[in-house]
Amino acid sequence: MPNRVRSPRSRYRSLVVAVAALTTVLLAPAGAQGASPGQGRPTESSPVYSYENAVRESVWVDTGLDGDEDGRSDRVAVDIVRPREPARQGRKIPVIMDASPYYSCCGRGNESQLKTYDAEGRPVRFPLHYDNYFVPRGYAFAAVDLAGTNRSDGCVDVGGRSDVQSAKSVIDWLNGRARGYTTRTGNARATAGWSDGRTGMIGKSYDGTVANGVAATGVEGLRTIVPIGAISSWYDYYFAQGAPLYDSGPDWLSGYVESPEARGRCAAVQQRLVDGAPRTGDWSELWSGRDYVKDARKVRASVFAVHGMQDLNVRTKHLGQWWDALADRGVERKIWLSQTGHVDPFDYRREAWVDTLHRWFDHYLLGYDNGIDREPMADIERHPDQWSTDRVWPPRTTHATTVRPGTGSAPGVGILALRPARPGATETFTDDPAQSETRWAADLDRTTSAKAGFRTAPLTADLRLSGSSAVTVTVTPTTPTAHLSAVLVDIGPDTIRDYGSSGEGITTLTTRSCWGASTTGDSACFKDTAARATTVDRTVVSRGWADLGTYASPGKGRPLIPGRAVTLTIGLAATDHVVPAGHRLALIVAGTDRGLIDPPDSTPTLTLDLARTSAKLPFVGGTGAFVRATTGSASATAVPRADDVQGVAPPRPARRIPGGGHA
Repeated sequence: MPNRVRSPRSRYRSLVVAVAALTTVLLAPAGAQGASPGQGRPTESSPVYSYENAVRESVWVDTGLDGDEDGRSDRVAVDIVRPREPARQGRKIPVIMDASPYYSCCGRGNESQLKTYDAEGRPVRFPLHYDNYFVPRGYAFAAVDLAGTNRSDGCVDVGGRSDVQSAKSVIDWLNGRARGYTTRTGNARATAGWSDGRTGMIGKSYDGTVANGVAATGVEGLRTIVPIGAISSWYDYYFAQGAPLYDSGPDWLSGYVESPEARGRCAAVQQRLVDGAPRTGDWSELWSGRDYVKDARKVRASVFAVHGMQDLNVRTKHLGQWWDALADRGVERKIWLSQTGHVDPFDYRREAWVDTLHRWFDHYLLGYDNGIDREPMADIERHPDQWSTDRVWPPRTTHATTVRPGTGSAPGVGILALRPARPGATETFTDDPAQSETRWAADLDRTTSAKAGFRTAPLTADLRLSGSSAVTVTVTPTTPTAHLSAVLVDIGPDTIRDYGSSGEGITTLTTRSCWGASTTGDSACFKDTAARATTVDRTVVSRGWADLGTYASPGKGRPLIPGRAVTLTIGLAATDHVVPAGHRLALIVAGTDRGLIDPPDSTPTLTLDLARTSAKLPFVGGTGAFVRATTGSASATAVPRADDVQGVAPPRPARRIPGGGHA
């Protein structure tokens, strides 16, 4: 397969625009970047600058912090590549920034690329395509080493002040508000006279998380962020309402990504992470300082959020709560939701992604009126490589509808409907840490001891969920500790991305395609990918977990009293899924979800009070849509096999690294 740069349509458009763009570049006054079509100016930046001859430099920016407590203010390393021509013409340019802890320890992207340097320490390779594609189009690209990583001073504090300040201080420097130096320890100053101060942050996982954190400071000069599979509150990365998601805390992650020299000087920071993040799951001040959702009111930047709906590393709860907080404050925003796990859109929808990202940055950093802010807000993957759009997300007709479980024809095989169960109706299950959501879903139509399942009859019309759900349970435990899981399942045949595979929904090919300009040391050509699909009988749509001991306070657990009922609401991750006519919608309530949460200290049996249990689900069309879809009779499109545990692999033990696997 030959290398390609862009589609024929895009190449033709770029060629047409290039002539006008070059004329504008040569004739525009200092600082001019774009104007409206009515003035005859371009609406798309074009590759008119030399990437090979671009300026490649390193700057160390003073953060104003002393995280490693060595008596000196920490400096973070910023590797920059920028076109040489604009500065010669007296023109200033915007910056695209990816601030990361992974540039030397773990790598970026599907091919785990690292930064490289020449013998004098000058940057040679910048991971990913952002530099190759955007520098010829008049942008600078800045790759920032977070404090404590690669060539930066300080210590990693896992989403705290040091991480956020690492990137924020660079934006301040670009706007003349912070000091930069030409070396890590010297006094020779470096200024950013070539920058117009306008900055866009982008990154997947930890990198996108830092972008969220910086945006939540309201720093002047940050015009837009593009967080991909990003965390919005670090507590929710490690715990789900008190239930531990990992077998370690942020101290492990800090030690993993820090440079070898930082590990030797950051013992005090490591200990503070241990002390401030107790494995009990209780909320602490450490988590308050790493909760960006509470500061969403400060966000000035536009937000283009991207997430895999089957991301079991950075779960979509992070997306849902961040998105809702931004919506409440009227932040300009756009969203892509894929069927993948923790995967970058460059690796599942490459051509459309590069084109959309190009227009996004052109609009918010160059000021081009290209209409992207007036396009549909949401792109959603319905089947592998099949996408739909929505003008607003969730759609304006989406309303939370309360549905309730009821008893069925056999124990643990109940119904899901609008009417409440009769008083006194119960279902009982025993926590089995050896079972996961895929096993529960496979056993949905038969009595088992490990779960309680409730489902509708086959639907007579499509039923769409869009947004975040919540399940409220009243349950009586037999032991002082218990963990709960709530899972929504679409029962019926489908073809979906195989998010349980090692590629989390993609297959990496041997061919390459090129997206920008290359040099000997920095290629713009990346391995192609294809959707990895699988046929399933059931699809897990959304899930949520909690420690039952947090029933009285979400921030603090307490021992349960065996035999005493408690009521708890479990938040489920955001999603957008259409349950087709002929399929059934099911709710499962169970104990430990193997591979996704850790088990409790005991093995509880739990009795569910059905009359006091319900689920609030975000149906497009609200209660009326549910009534229409569940009224009348319809035949199921297929009868799932009871011994089939779905076409995707069961959840693997949760990763401790945001970005692990296709980082």
